[in-house]
Amino acid sequence: MKDLILRVNTLIEALPYIKEFYGKTLVIKYGGAAMTDESLKHSFAQDIVLLKFVGMRPIVVHGGGPEITNIMEKMGKSSEFIDGKRVTDEETMEIVEMVLSGKINKEIVALINHHGGNAVGLSGTDGTMIEARKLHESLGLVGEVQAINPQIINTLDEAGFIPVIAPVGIGENSKKYNINADTSAAAIAVALNAYKFIFLTDTPGILRDANNMDSLIPTIRVNEIDDLIKTGVVNGGMIPKIEAIKEAAISGVDKAHIIDGRLPHALLLELLTNAGIGTEVVR
Repeated sequence: MKDLILRVNTLIEALPYIKEFYGKTLVIKYGGAAMTDESLKHSFAQDIVLLKFVGMRPIVVHGGGPEITNIMEKMGKSSEFIDGKRVTDEETMEIVEMVLSGKINKEIVALINHHGGNAVGLSGTDGTMIEARKLHESLGLVGEVQAINPQIINTLDEAGFIPVIAPVGIGENSKKYNINADTSAAAIAVALNAYKFIFLTDTPGILRDANNMDSLIPTIRVNEIDDLIKTGVVNGGMIPKIEAIKEAAISGVDKAHIIDGRLPHALLLELLTNAGIGTEVVR
């Protein structure tokens, strides 16, 4: 009986959050270990399905850098990076699109549907969703987001589907661009006026001391971000994520979260429990 009561109490604990987030748009950047571990893949898909069925509107934007590198190596092509960005020639762009829009996107869609959802895979080129322009000549076909056209996302969402988006942009003369998934997700969150913007990462959140797991910073205000970068608290691969969050918050997104995607059901732990996990960024 105690176990049954505990289960009921868990549901009751989630109730106020379900009420608060009902009908709200959540943009979720899916990446890291949660995309590579089979058990975590399934728990992520289950989380997305549950959020949809309790009335929320999850939008998934995914990356896939390690898989792109892996496929390139198998094809005998080396990867070159400048300031963390993959130099992308025409052949690399074909591989990027094949891996992101084809392999990874379809795997995520299949998993969500396997667990009872109704997901649809999209590329940023569909419906000219992600308009892009070249970021820098030295990077080749690496682009930056110029505009988001959210009509296709809204249409699918309103019809009860879960959009799953690969960050490939399209520019002038139908030129396709490799777009950073973090900045793509932020731009989509702004365009959809998302209630929450969530990053799944391979860290517990923002740590004041990288060597001390107990130094998690539970809440950060947007005006603190620059100082955290200057002092080195935020560094490496976390910088583009926190900068994407900053831009989204300045542009109107209410709250962002950086959570540990290595934890099973990380989304539910953050969104539907009193304790929560990770770091939240607020305006």
